[in-house]
Amino acid sequence: MTISIVPLAGDKYFAALDVPAQKVSRMATEVTVRGDSVLLTIPGVGSSYNARYDATRRELNGVWNQSGVVSALVLRYFPMPTAQGTGTRLAPPYREEEVMFNNPVARLNLSGTLTVPAGPGPFPAVVLVSDLGAQDRDGTVGDYHLMGSLADYLTRRGVAVLRYDDRGVGQSGGSIATATTAMLVSDVQAAINFLRSRLEINIARIGAVGHGEGANVALLAAAQPLPPAFVVSLAGYGLTGEQTLLQQQVGTQKAKNVNPTVVQAAYERQRTMYDIIRLTSPVQAQSIVSNMLRQDQPDLGPEAAQKAAAELLTPWQRYFLSFDPVEELNQVHCPVLLLSGTNDLEAPAELHQTALEKELKSSNRYTTAKRLNGVNHLFQPPKTEWTLMNGEMRPLFSPVAQETIRAWMMGLGKK
Repeated sequence: MTISIVPLAGDKYFAALDVPAQKVSRMATEVTVRGDSVLLTIPGVGSSYNARYDATRRELNGVWNQSGVVSALVLRYFPMPTAQGTGTRLAPPYREEEVMFNNPVARLNLSGTLTVPAGPGPFPAVVLVSDLGAQDRDGTVGDYHLMGSLADYLTRRGVAVLRYDDRGVGQSGGSIATATTAMLVSDVQAAINFLRSRLEINIARIGAVGHGEGANVALLAAAQPLPPAFVVSLAGYGLTGEQTLLQQQVGTQKAKNVNPTVVQAAYERQRTMYDIIRLTSPVQAQSIVSNMLRQDQPDLGPEAAQKAAAELLTPWQRYFLSFDPVEELNQVHCPVLLLSGTNDLEAPAELHQTALEKELKSSNRYTTAKRLNGVNHLFQPPKTEWTLMNGEMRPLFSPVAQETIRAWMMGLGKK
């Protein structure tokens, strides 16, 4: 048995019990600490553990009480794995498999990880779809792993999860710069078909969970033949690509308390640049955008300006600027959960989720929308709720968001 204990801010703790042999996974555990006395209470199985901490031996020595049966028990300390993957890694109570699946439309292979709960199944399953840019299968941002954290949480609770490296990342073929948002739909379809080929997966309960642009890609897949059984949108975009990128620029500058006049001038300048990219030929746009960049940054040399302009003129960028995420939502008929955080500065819920919700609910009565207090675009809770590891606060996926996703998904299977 393993009891994972993570210190939180305010002298509080997150704790969970795992007993793989009894198929007990991440069972909620309450922690009370007074000096060297530690009380662990597990309401789910009516158990408690009263012990003293031996700092020299780094172990808890005490008594386990369950249904009136009292047993002596020693729990020894082992470090939890760090965000960088060093330290001792406890084997998770589920199966992990490195996989490669083919996208016949794009003629490329994608690499990923499939995690499957213990037991024969068949299990409900989800495909995780990443946000803008080239992302690895874990959705790594510094010490934070959005996709990896969500996959672990769901698999421990009975859901198989397939997460994969974006095109051009890891062992995946292709290039994300040349793939438009619409083209990425075939990646999701290939991932879903791969899951349909697996005996341990329930074919009727395969969904897609997308973050940011990945949410829009998942919704586009739901508007096609052979759609996923359901879609979870995490901070999906509801405005056009151009509006989204401009709003992100304004939001970033306002957060830095930039003078409003400067913010407005930068907005107008960037909008003009985006219009040139959208409405002129690539050759013309390359020349004009390069010139604009050099005027804005006099120290920028000709070659550097040409390179920066080329990065703004990729097929993905040109397509995304004109992309309207609500255009095909009337073709989505599967259950949809729209989740956003009230602290999201990159896709504010009042702009993006409101637009998605309005369009979806006009044609899909299976739409549910929720806004999570204090959660940001990366689905992290307020910093006061982050984990404390090695004296530093480390980000984590919002526990409220994780449980909201799981509960909604499992609720679909009971209808």
